[in-house]
Amino acid sequence: MKELIIQTEELTKKYRGRCAVDHLNLEITKGDIFGFLGPNGAGKTTTIRMLLGLIQPTYGSIQIFGRDLHKDKLSILRRIGSLVEYPSYYGHLNAVDNLEAIRRIIDVPKSRIDEVLHIVSLSDESRRPVKGFSLGMKQRLGIAASLLANPDLLILDEPTNGLDPSGIHEIRELIKSLPKQYGITVLVSSHLLGEMEQMANTIGIIREGKMVFQDTIHNLSLKSTHDIELVVSEPDAALWLARDLGSRGLLHDGTLTFPGMNDPQIALLVKRLVENGHDIYRVEMKKKSLEDIFMQVIGEGSIL
Repeated sequence: MKELIIQTEELTKKYRGRCAVDHLNLEITKGDIFGFLGPNGAGKTTTIRMLLGLIQPTYGSIQIFGRDLHKDKLSILRRIGSLVEYPSYYGHLNAVDNLEAIRRIIDVPKSRIDEVLHIVSLSDESRRPVKGFSLGMKQRLGIAASLLANPDLLILDEPTNGLDPSGIHEIRELIKSLPKQYGITVLVSSHLLGEMEQMANTIGIIREGKMVFQDTIHNLSLKSTHDIELVVSEPDAALWLARDLGSRGLLHDGTLTFPGMNDPQIALLVKRLVENGHDIYRVEMKKKSLEDIFMQVIGEGSIL
């Protein structure tokens, strides 16, 4: 059984009677890149702030590294790096000097600055004033700062927000390298499934404070249903024949669409249509994209 790095039980946060996070059960295993997904306002940042001890839960428990965050907060937080929203920096200072200011506070070896700059691919830009950095470079500097203490767990809140495609690619490749090369477990939040699809092993989807899905992206796609489209010689008559067989469909622009049909149902319908003199021009399966499934989940709140 894999070691759990983060485990929450019934984690809840209420503000004036409103549930921002509602009985959240979260499990993240060691070495995983966990994509925490949901629309803006779903409760992602509130959850992250509770995991970092920045706000107290209304009730529920948080276990990190197998220990209770409430009881062992300081020792746990020493092993966590985080970047919540946008990084802070001194624009007139270069990257090395910015990291040196943090290094003195957390008391790590000075050699660690060069190490983290190498990890985030900023070694060649380390002596430039940070005010001249692109937004993507500033985000990488923020991640470098979060890595200074050599954490076992890295928590990133929407690290690609506002970046151009090149910046997004840089951050994505950096995050993907952390578990493989440095053994760091990563929790990264986003409202974009496409981004998580390219970097995360496991995802959790939160809607209105509730976890509505938690599993691999592959298993998310397996749980979806697909539509079957048929083009036949007499679509109106074919639609009624299908209804007699218990298959409800729709007719639009001469195309019959049947949601969620399995293989035996398709075979029976085609057989009956041929027996009743229909010409079958096309039978096609229309798969839902992951984006379609994601929008369905966050729109309806259905637990797959």
